[in-house]
Amino acid sequence: MPDNSKPKWTEIEHLPKWDEEFYHVYTAKKHGKWVMLKTLRPELADDPACREMIGKEFDVRYNLAHPHIVMINDFEEVPGLGQCIITDDVYGDSLRSLIDEGKVTPEIQEKVVNQLLDAIEYIQKNHIVHHPIRPETIIFTENIRNLKVIDVGFDQRSHLSPADISEDLAAYGRVLQEVLSATGDRSKRLNAIANRCANPKGRPFRDVTDVKMALAGHSNKRVYVVITIFLVIMAFVLGWLSVRPMPGAHQATPPAASATR
Repeated sequence: MPDNSKPKWTEIEHLPKWDEEFYHVYTAKKHGKWVMLKTLRPELADDPACREMIGKEFDVRYNLAHPHIVMINDFEEVPGLGQCIITDDVYGDSLRSLIDEGKVTPEIQEKVVNQLLDAIEYIQKNHIVHHPIRPETIIFTENIRNLKVIDVGFDQRSHLSPADISEDLAAYGRVLQEVLSATGDRSKRLNAIANRCANPKGRPFRDVTDVKMALAGHSNKRVYVVITIFLVIMAFVLGWLSVRPMPGAHQATPPAASATR
């Protein structure tokens, strides 16, 4: 149980470099546990449309649960700040700062390649509409460098349009391009995938599964060829079985013609 003799909120600190278009972001302790706070900028705090927006964002994101998406815990009034979305503590470095400071390691790159794509796939499966994913919205936690995506949703639809899916993949491609440039990785395969995602007009990926297959060195075309060959073989086998005599079957012997005089 919380110790009610101590202040609920302590060590509240504004993090200007984490601020978003409509929000200020803070780090703080709630009952002694580190959390993050997201609240409307002071000039927007009394705007009814903005107040509705932050409430809707809480509703959309509250039930999301993924290891690479920052988790929302609560929505409450914080003294001096107003109504705040409260999230897990993801204090660390943004991918943008790691790129700018030349600190992108092969491990960071690997997490961007795979874990960021997993997070995008989860967002799409839940039909979440969000601002474009950028290096600024990808955080690597301070100690163990877990990848966490912030600012991941402000609306939820019954389904996403092809344009929504394409924009997510384009954002992934742009982020991957920056990371590959930062690490100096000249892998033809990774660079080709990043460029194809970022510039979808030529030969776009259809969805995240397409991208994952390309990363694994496969393609839908190869799968279709394998399936086609399998179906042809099965048709041949079934055709052969349909004309092959069954074991033990005998042809009927025509009756002998009766002798006549």
